This record gives sequence, C-alpha cells and structure tokens, in this order.
Amino acid sequence: MEMPLISAVFHNRLKRGIALQADPTVIYGIKDFDGNLTRKHLETPTPYNTYRKRGLPPGPIASPGAFALHAAATPAKTKDLYFVARGDGTHEFNATLKEHNRAVRRYQLKR
Repeated sequence: MEMPLISAVFHNRLKRGIALQADPTVIYGIKDFDGNLTRKHLETPTPYNTYRKRGLPPGPIASPGAFALHAAATPAKTKDLYFVARGDGTHEFNATLKEHNRAVRRYQLKR
C-alpha cells in the first residue's frame, strides 16, 4: 500500500517549507470541475490551491478512512519529495525534481 509513502512526501515537503502541489486539493477548490486539470486551474487562487498556498489546505478534501489516518500519523521513512500517478493505480516516487520531471513526461505527458 502506498499511503505511507504519499504521507511521507507530504510530511517531507511540509518540513522543508515546500508547497504541497497536490492536484486533488486544487480540484477540490474548482467549481464544476470537468475532469481536465489545466495550468489555469493551478494558477487560480482558492483556499485549496496548494500550488499557490504553502502548508495544508483549510480542511479535508474527503473523508479519510482508517488506513489514510494511520498513514498520516505514521509516514514511511523516505527522502522522496515527489510522486506521480502511473495511470494504473500506482505512483512513482522520486527524491529529486529532475527524476520527477522524467516520470511526469513518462506517465502523464505521453498519454
């Protein structure tokens, strides 16, 4: 299960003062989201846009289950700062922006 790894990425970013840049939080702040996250969405100021605002959003974006709460309290031990969806329900995790950008090109931009 990847939840502890995802939790670790967010913990690591918060500790370093790096914006979370979490697409689901951005989507939560968009009225009538059509399923296509755009650069304009990432630039739109909302309380949930973690690309524009550092730190946690003002509230949850979903109702977390027991596994998610446990992962939030006990993140994995990793230096990763990034993750990207592979399109198969899993994610690739990376410690550097260079590695992350390579993964984004591989899994997101070549669809």
